[in-house]
Amino acid sequence: MRFSSKGIVYRLSSKQQLPISMDKAWEFLSNPANLKEITPTYMSFDIISGADRPMFAGQIIQYIVTPILGIKTTWVTEITHVVNKQYFVDEQRFGPYALWHHKHFIKPVKGGVEMEDIIDYKVPFGILGRLVHPILVKPKLQEIFKYRQAKLIELFGDYNQ
Repeated sequence: MRFSSKGIVYRLSSKQQLPISMDKAWEFLSNPANLKEITPTYMSFDIISGADRPMFAGQIIQYIVTPILGIKTTWVTEITHVVNKQYFVDEQRFGPYALWHHKHFIKPVKGGVEMEDIIDYKVPFGILGRLVHPILVKPKLQEIFKYRQAKLIELFGDYNQ
């Protein structure tokens, strides 16, 4: 997992390999309803609407999530791009970030698949948000993605074993 920053836009990137087929990986990852399963339970993640169909470009999905300090937040994302069994992109339309652009890539590798997430994001509240980023936002995102990686290993097995 890597973080980088160019000005006020931060980047989180993460790669994970799983010992499953492309079909199985795509079926799971491209189903918005499965996001709840790979999100820490303390975040009280609930889908309000939009996850009742297979993923498509233009799909709007609404969630309620409690990311920090017990504060419930409505998060609205749009699936902006989908290329079957290759990648999809979700962008925040309303929610806790000033910018959220999340690319999900998947490709076959020997013995399974490699998933790569690249998230470009901007925190709100200007300089205050940038001061809080390293002590609150960045650690929370690291925690969420570590949970997600562990949950995917629990569900599908460890590629490295």
